[in-house]
Amino acid sequence: MSALALSVLLSLVSAVAYAAGALLQEQVAAASADHAYAPVRRPRWWIAVALNGIGALLHVTALACGPLSLVQPLGALTIVFALPLAALFLRRPAGATAWRGAVMATVGLAGLLALTGAADSAALRGADRIVVALTAFAVVAALMVCARAAHRHPVVRAALLASGAGVAFGMASVFTKSVALDWSSAALLGQLPSLAVIAVLATCGLLLSQASYRGAGLAAPLAVVTVVNPVVAAVVGLTLFGESFRYGTTGTLLALGCGVVAAGGLILLTTERIGRTEPVRAEPRPAVPVEGPHLSALPRQSPVVRRHLGATRAGEESGRARRGAADNPFVSR
Repeated sequence: MSALALSVLLSLVSAVAYAAGALLQEQVAAASADHAYAPVRRPRWWIAVALNGIGALLHVTALACGPLSLVQPLGALTIVFALPLAALFLRRPAGATAWRGAVMATVGLAGLLALTGAADSAALRGADRIVVALTAFAVVAALMVCARAAHRHPVVRAALLASGAGVAFGMASVFTKSVALDWSSAALLGQLPSLAVIAVLATCGLLLSQASYRGAGLAAPLAVVTVVNPVVAAVVGLTLFGESFRYGTTGTLLALGCGVVAAGGLILLTTERIGRTEPVRAEPRPAVPVEGPHLSALPRQSPVVRRHLGATRAGEESGRARRGAADNPFVSR
């Protein structure tokens, strides 16, 4: 088996592991709304972490065997695999729109696979790694701040957090590819800073993706992650690693078209899931009994306050009745 074929196989198995982990993360987010980032007391969350870890190991091996511009787009199959997994284990069948989106994403990724060359990649140098790492952390931090400001809009907040997770995962893959290209037992000490950056970015991606599922379901955050992640990594791979597509400029344009088709499929997946999500309706408040016209403007008063106001109202009406009787000449005294 060639290195390119092995990287494709490992990427597919990695996508299945990521899809299973995402399903568990979404379930944990729905059951533990008070723990946005790390619900450590939930056993299912640790299972999801383990599945993400398995997917990451397979992904790292795939990056060592194949080009970054191929391995990262194949990770977008995560949401495609999530559909049958959700239907099989969660009894959540997908509609026709979702399956059309899955077919479009698969066709687009297959086109990218056919156009990807096996050219040798060049690793990032020391100065480039520092610039790329600082840029990645700055972008992730900015998205987190924007998500915090958009806390009243769950969908916008989830999209921003998922974008941050996608950037973190994509840049972690960039550094993983660079470490794999420069790896040697003699240069292990020099790789420690890059390994630390990978660990921090991967952890940030995991926690941000977990937080993005809270209040937004599975499909929309997962679609954002699976689009942003390969786009970031592929851009870096083409610009900094010297990777390229077959057939020169024509192949690059065709690859961009395939990427658009795959992105359209992911958008259909997201639209289908959002359309099937029922809006949450607020429960009606129970009616509060009132004792008079003046009390109707004071709902939810305590019983003591209502009795006091009622007694005051009754005293006022009794006083007006006595004054009216005193002024009435037809009333005997």
